[in-house]
Amino acid sequence: MNKNLKSPVILALDIGTSSVRSALYNCEAEVLPEMMVKNDRAVKMTEDGGAVIGAAEAFAQVAQAIDDVLEISPPEVAEIEYVAASCFWHSLVGIDAKGDTTTPVFTWAETRPAKYVPTLRDKLDEAKIHNRTGCRFHSSYWTAKLLWLRKEREDIFKKTAKWLSFSDFVALKLFGAIQTSVSMASATGIFDIRLSDWDNELLKFLKIKRENLTEIVAEDSQTFQLNEKYAERWKQLKNANWFLAIGDGAANNIGAGCVQKSKAALMIGTSGAMRVAYGGKVPKEIPGGLWCYRIDRKKTIIGGALSDGGGLYRWLKDNFRLKKNDDKTEVEIEKRIPDGHGLTFLPFLAGERSTGYHENARGAVLGLKSATDTIDIVQAALESVAYRFAEIYDQLNDVAKIKEIIASGGALRESPVWTQIIADVLAQNMSLPDVREASSRGAVLLALEMIGKIKSIEEIETPKGQEYKFNKKRNAIYKKARKRHENFYKLLIE
Repeated sequence: MNKNLKSPVILALDIGTSSVRSALYNCEAEVLPEMMVKNDRAVKMTEDGGAVIGAAEAFAQVAQAIDDVLEISPPEVAEIEYVAASCFWHSLVGIDAKGDTTTPVFTWAETRPAKYVPTLRDKLDEAKIHNRTGCRFHSSYWTAKLLWLRKEREDIFKKTAKWLSFSDFVALKLFGAIQTSVSMASATGIFDIRLSDWDNELLKFLKIKRENLTEIVAEDSQTFQLNEKYAERWKQLKNANWFLAIGDGAANNIGAGCVQKSKAALMIGTSGAMRVAYGGKVPKEIPGGLWCYRIDRKKTIIGGALSDGGGLYRWLKDNFRLKKNDDKTEVEIEKRIPDGHGLTFLPFLAGERSTGYHENARGAVLGLKSATDTIDIVQAALESVAYRFAEIYDQLNDVAKIKEIIASGGALRESPVWTQIIADVLAQNMSLPDVREASSRGAVLLALEMIGKIKSIEEIETPKGQEYKFNKKRNAIYKKARKRHENFYKLLIE
């Protein structure tokens, strides 16, 4: 067996909203040569704000990704010893007493429950609950979703025996276990992140009993094995020990080498996020514009999320018919003066999460004139996302003194210009490591720590990548533009 195949071999699953990835790793968290599969999929968006995936279809896509990577695995990999996984946060799916689904998988982008956010804010103390659960009231979280289902889908609510995250549904199908990790539970919005338990006040308000929820796994290191059906289907995984999934954002930080308070991970995929992860307790006071979840019982992750990231850039390219000219668009933006267009773009096509959590915020372009062209608008949009990251960055610095920013995500890899804009706006140097699947790698690293193959995830070196150094002159221009952006933002939400 060659060096890359030395034991143990770990199967990694990265279950996202827009794709499912599977890969084989060695015990040094290196992907085995050509052992990665990516299967794209689409969330079903409806006119009334729905954003769902059929539960059976979503599970079949996970199973297919496993089939695909095992099919191309080398003969030397006769047995895979461990399986680690990351999964998108905030999903919700119901099952009845027989284990059959009562709902599709509601994703984080589901906005139909937004109408119940004012009710939550009126009836409950949002500030106290945010500091207890790490989650504001927002349609992405279970608080609004469950209230919406109870009020408008009463028949479904009554026949649902258990409410699960999608990763819990996968575990149920594969192992027969109705258990969840602290990481997945912590992003539901109904979980006390300091006690690592479901929040009693919210359960009472939502009329949910503990037996209606998954059991929190007793030990973070607990593993499971396949049931008879899937052990027969995947013989290489017959004796494998499966860890419960952790949140994709937590896995991304670990995989990008951001597991200290001095390092922030900035990711732009379809959406965007900026996060700090560290070993230690939840902050005494969580800044109002940020969320705070758990990686496990010993590790915390805090940050902010943007609904509009790479999806916004793609929308602009599609609607301005620039998709065939990606390189030309990048070159043209790079040649232009920062904020030279004089526009203010408010990047809320999908509403706002961090830092204001305004459900009904909408996008806008202000300052248009006859000389404005499509590149001006695209440039203004990219700069505006950087301004929103700056709001998150400022609040993160209240709880962590950030000295280094590690970037990741397909949108930034495809747009060096955008990465440079963000560095200039934040006045922080950034690096883009050569780790293309940070979430997948992060799940593997955490598994290796739990089985004792590595002492600590903090000791693992992340491969260096391209460096982006901020420019002081451009930062001075962006400071003024950001103030203008903030003034219009306040007008939008008031």
